[in-house]
Amino acid sequence: MQITVTVNGVTYTHDVEPRLLLVHYLRDVLNLTGTHIGCDTSQCGACTILMNGKAVKSCTIFAVQADGAEITTIEGLARDGQLHPVQEGFWEKHGLQCGYCTPGMIMTAVDFLQRNPNPTEEEIRHAIEGNLCRCTGYQNIVRAIQYAAEKMRSGS
Repeated sequence: MQITVTVNGVTYTHDVEPRLLLVHYLRDVLNLTGTHIGCDTSQCGACTILMNGKAVKSCTIFAVQADGAEITTIEGLARDGQLHPVQEGFWEKHGLQCGYCTPGMIMTAVDFLQRNPNPTEEEIRHAIEGNLCRCTGYQNIVRAIQYAAEKMRSGS
């Protein structure tokens, strides 16, 4: 089946197998390997991307279901050499551990902060419940998201 998707601002058209998962399309066809495959069962959230602005687990979606969609992966967040505030927060607050969950955590946080720009710590913890950190470094991940929220509110 032929699909056309816009990924990180670039439009692609490919023939794909109907059962090809979106995560495999991104990684294997487009070579965007920043989206990780953690569990293949939608439990861990490592494969989270933005599809039409909303966080989705790309291991739960067929590539053909993304036909016509606008997709943002971790590779598409930084603009003009400037990290997205959530990426910067992970850097500044040591939200990075082994890094396996990081792309999914960041994409989930970006979606969450678009909907809730002034979250409480409890709301942040609830928002990232679908993403697992194997290193259990949640405290610094929460601090990173708080940092990003403040930076995004201040507009700097």
